[in-house]
Amino acid sequence: MTTIILGSQWGDEGKGKLSDILCQKAQICARAAGGHNAGHSVVANGVEYDFHLLPSGLVNPDCINLIGSGVVFNVQAFFKELETLEAKGLTHARKKLLVSDRAQVNLELHARVDGLEERELANQKIGTTGRGIGPSYSTKAARNGIRVHEIFDQEHFEAKLRRLAAGYKKRFGDLLEYDVEEEIARFREYRKKLPEFVVDAVNFMANAQKNGVEILVEGANALMLDIDYGTYPFVTSSNTGLGGVITGLAINPRTIKEIIGVAKAYTTRVGEGIFKTEDTGEVGQKLQQIGREWGVSTGRKRRCGWLDLVVLKYSASVNYYTAWNLTKLDVLDTFPTIKVAVAYKDPETGAELDYFPADLSYLEKCEVVYKELEGWMKPTTSVRKWEDLPPQAQAYVKFIEEFTGVPVKWIGTGPARDDMIYL
Repeated sequence: MTTIILGSQWGDEGKGKLSDILCQKAQICARAAGGHNAGHSVVANGVEYDFHLLPSGLVNPDCINLIGSGVVFNVQAFFKELETLEAKGLTHARKKLLVSDRAQVNLELHARVDGLEERELANQKIGTTGRGIGPSYSTKAARNGIRVHEIFDQEHFEAKLRRLAAGYKKRFGDLLEYDVEEEIARFREYRKKLPEFVVDAVNFMANAQKNGVEILVEGANALMLDIDYGTYPFVTSSNTGLGGVITGLAINPRTIKEIIGVAKAYTTRVGEGIFKTEDTGEVGQKLQQIGREWGVSTGRKRRCGWLDLVVLKYSASVNYYTAWNLTKLDVLDTFPTIKVAVAYKDPETGAELDYFPADLSYLEKCEVVYKELEGWMKPTTSVRKWEDLPPQAQAYVKFIEEFTGVPVKWIGTGPARDDMIYL
């Protein structure tokens, strides 16, 4: 049976922690989309592990970890991250890691092009991580990308990479000192080390599902960054929701038993794009400082603001969550009043919108309608029982459940693995 963990906002909700908890019982932990632009921190046995491209199920020595067909796969980042995890004590990781032979290869060339495209956009830039994720998916859609299995045909691979680089050079002229022959030389070394990890993931997943294996899918990024359903064009380049899981891993929908939406108790966003509840004043700065809101992968500071329940309700209508994992509740401990967005107000008619519109220029003009809730002004860090939460904190959680129509099953109250309330 399959359990799916998905980000419900703009990413950085804390998916890695729940993945770490649930992968203890999983036999397979899989990534379906995205690339090494993702970032999950997991604290286990007093050690902090940072995951980017690799699934965080590697913390469990009995769990097989799969990088799926919908992922854009950076070979250099793969080996670097693996070596870092091994140095921290995860010596079993090499034997528990597989890569789909259908995954697209994310090249150094793509990263250079990413920078050039952002430079072209100037003050309208997307705010990407600069790791070539968008250009990788662009070449995939244009059908001139390179898949993992093609790496092992040296002549074919090298001709295809030179052709791709030549095409980009015609467009941009300057590729920021990129040397295609240097990249080709690196792949001659990767070609020797990579075969032990590569698998036909369709066959692998079909057999696993046929045999009733417990599968955990670890989502990357989040619904509001989805290429179709996010705040386009300020999104990532993959399907980060339920649809991307099914296509990226060849998951049988009939095997899905739970779809968990991970939501921060407030809202954050990295990069450019609309963020209606963003607070650039004292509240936002306080959330950023207490919540340690800067990225695992990039170190970029996150924009912060109050929880937007319109976003969560919209997210649930796309991903059909069966439960919420509400994270970082303890960050709100010192706020006497807590606000949540419950609607947007039309600038002309004053009518309240309880949905998230596609037209962001229209949404930008709308006013946010907030509901104020009483804060609890008591520490909740490391609280592990529902009955030990202050009544105001319980009321906050219940309001989220009632508004979204989705039950809260887990509540995060700190960074450690055990700082979690299970309902």
